[in-house]
Parts: sequence; structure tokens; C-alpha cells
Amino acid sequence: MASLPDTESEARTEEHSERRVKRAAVILNPVKPTDVDIRAIVTELSLEKGWEKPLFLETTVEDPGHGQAREALKAGVDVVIAAGGDGTVRCVAEELAGTETALGLLPLGTGNLLARNLDIAVDDPRGAVEAALGGTERLIDVVYVNMDRAQDAHVFLVMAGLGFDAAVMANTRDDLKDRVGWLAYVDAGIRNLPGKPSRVRITLDGKRRINRRLRSVMGGNCGKIMGGLEIFPGAKLDDGLLDIMTVAPSGAFGWFAVLGKLIARGKGKDPSLEYFQCKSAEIEVVGSPLEIELDGDTHGEGTHMALRVEPQSLKLRMPYGKKDPAILTNPTP
Repeated sequence: MASLPDTESEARTEEHSERRVKRAAVILNPVKPTDVDIRAIVTELSLEKGWEKPLFLETTVEDPGHGQAREALKAGVDVVIAAGGDGTVRCVAEELAGTETALGLLPLGTGNLLARNLDIAVDDPRGAVEAALGGTERLIDVVYVNMDRAQDAHVFLVMAGLGFDAAVMANTRDDLKDRVGWLAYVDAGIRNLPGKPSRVRITLDGKRRINRRLRSVMGGNCGKIMGGLEIFPGAKLDDGLLDIMTVAPSGAFGWFAVLGKLIARGKGKDPSLEYFQCKSAEIEVVGSPLEIELDGDTHGEGTHMALRVEPQSLKLRMPYGKKDPAILTNPTP
């Protein structure tokens, strides 16, 4: 039998590729409490869309998501759904960044920072899965962080911090989080208000150098935290820029000035809160080490952080809707 002409053969191959049954992988943190059957929801919605049964992989204390994400990539799935808190999302994203495989979110934690920025309901698992399987796909920035000059980098998608904010994360009571949710962070924040400022050197894009005495310095990829407070006003997930915020209250009552400027979305001349933009930043503490956090996960203490943006390096599934212009520079209609 004669072989098909190249063009016809290529057309058949492309048609077969389009008919390939898609599959999702779910990386599930089994310790996160939930009142619904996550496996049943994802399986049901996958089959409704004509997809294969999903691949389920559970995280462990020893491996909070990295190995599972690599296994999902090896299986050739079309989307990897991180079902857990911010830590699970961050670990999975670290493996998916730079690949052609999309990240979906099924928020099960307390903070759920990225989900809140994307308007993915933290109390609607079915809606979150629908967005992960059939939502719009965007390319977003990923920020890489080297701590204390370590060779290996970690990533964050929302924000990282050195100082007060990280101390809040480190001192939040787990039992209180289980009872009152994100309000537990408010309790930790109040308990950590007293303290002395630290001398910090910040270098932006290897050129501009800033010296401050401050309580906290943060890098942001998008703006919203718990309670709807936007601490990086106007930050976009795909602009290739890193937003830097310094917090330097003057005395105990200076925190009111910080809060007022946050509520005013950074407007005003009060130096207790300052904003800068860059593509890379180096932060160095002169003196005792400070707490470090990435997307709400504590990473111990350190005196040095190097941050750099990798523009539009992660595929992300998010719901269609009016939220796009608020977090994207070029939203698709």
C-alpha cells in the first residue's frame, strides 16, 4: 500500500493529536481539612469534559510537592492541580515553571494568597476545579529567590518577606488558624508589633542602592493578602517587574501611619512605607538575621536575599472574568 503524501500524513497526525484525551493530575495535601470529597469532584468533572480519570498524588512531610509534580510531568498530564495551601502551590509551581504544563489551583489552606488574587473562591472546591480544567490560560511571572547566598533557588508567586511579616508567619498559632482562619495572622501581627528596626541595604537592578532602618522589606509579584488588603497596589502578575515595599514605622504609633498608607494604596509622602520597582533586588541585613517567608511559608532566619523575575514563565489556569485587568497587563477579552 502506497504511503500517504507528507501533507496528508501530517494532517492525520495533527488530527490525532487534537483528539488525544486530556488528563489532569491532582497533587493533594492530605492534612488539609475539607468537608468534600476532592477525588470525587475532580474525577466527575474530568469525565464530564471527556478527559481521562485524573492522576492523584499525595504530598508528604518529606516531600511537600516537588517529587509529585515531577511525577505528574513525567506522566504527560495537561494540567497539574495543586490541592492544598500556599506551600503546596509554591512547591508545584517551582517544578512547572518553564514547562508547557499548566498549573491549576484548588485552595484548601488558610491563606490561599494566589487564589485570592485570581478571584478563585476559597470555599468553592467545585468552582475551583472547573476553572483549573476549563478556565482561561495565562502566562505569569515567577520570582526566584536565593537565601543567604545558597546556590539553589526557591520561587514565589505572590510575595516574600524579611523581618516583621515573616515573624508574623512564624509565630501564627496553628490551633488558632483551625478555629478562626486568617484572623490568626492578625493575632500574630499584634504580638509582633514591638521590636527594634534593623539596618538593611537594598540594591535594585544591580545599580540603585538604598539604605534603611526598617522592620520589614517585602518583594511582591501581585498585591492582595488576607482580608482583601492590597499591599502592592497595581502589581501585575505578568509585567516582568518585582515590587519592593519597605516598612519603617517611627515608634509604636508609627504603625498607624503604615496602616493608613496601606489603606490609601500607597499614596502619600509618609516615609514609613515606600515602594520601588525593579527586575532584580538584593537585600542584605547589617546585623542579626531576620525571619524569612515565601508565600506565607517560613524559611528560618537569614541576612541575605537575592530576588529576580523570570517573566511569563509559568502557565496558569484562572477563571474567565472581569478580574483579568486588575492583575494582568494584557488581559484577553
